[in-house]
Amino acid sequence: MKEANSRLSALVDGLTDWGIEQFVYVPSSHAAPVIRKLEANGVKSVMANREEEAVGIAGGLALTGVKVAMVMQDNGFGNALTALATFAQSYHTGFPIFANTRGGLGEYNAMIHSISESSPELLKKLGIRVENLGISDSVEVWRSSTEAVSKLAVIQRRPIVTLFESLHPGMETIK
Repeated sequence: MKEANSRLSALVDGLTDWGIEQFVYVPSSHAAPVIRKLEANGVKSVMANREEEAVGIAGGLALTGVKVAMVMQDNGFGNALTALATFAQSYHTGFPIFANTRGGLGEYNAMIHSISESSPELLKKLGIRVENLGISDSVEVWRSSTEAVSKLAVIQRRPIVTLFESLHPGMETIK
C-alpha cells in the first residue's frame, strides 16, 4: 500500500490550517493516508458504516458549530445523495467533504467507473459545489484549496465536495 504522499499530506495540512476539530469517515484504503495522518495529528474521528450515516453525523456536528470534515470515496455518493439533498442541503449544514476519486488512471476495478464518473454531475444537479484536486495541481494548491473550501463551506452553510486523486500512477510517495 502506498504511504501518504506530499499532496495527501498537503490536504491534511490545509484542514489543520482551517482548524479542523473533528472528522467523519467511511473506511477506504485509498483515503487511509489522510485518515491516519488526521488521527496522528490528534483530530477526533468518527467512523461511519455508510456514507449517508457519515453525512448525518457530520451535518449534526456542523450544526453545533464544530469544524468538521468528511472523508470518503467518490463511489460512495451513490449512498449519500439522499442524505445530502434532504438533510445537509435543506438544513444548511456547512462542512467540507473530501472524496478520493475512482475509475481514472491507476484504477484496477473495471466496474467502479460507472458511479464514479457520474458523481460530479449528480452532485452538481443537487446544487452541491464540486472542486477538484489532481495530479497537475501543486502541493501548495492542494493545501490552500483545502483550507479555502473548508472555510467556504462554513461561510455558505452548505456542504462542498472536493474530489482528490489518490490512485494516479504519477502520485509521488513519501516514507
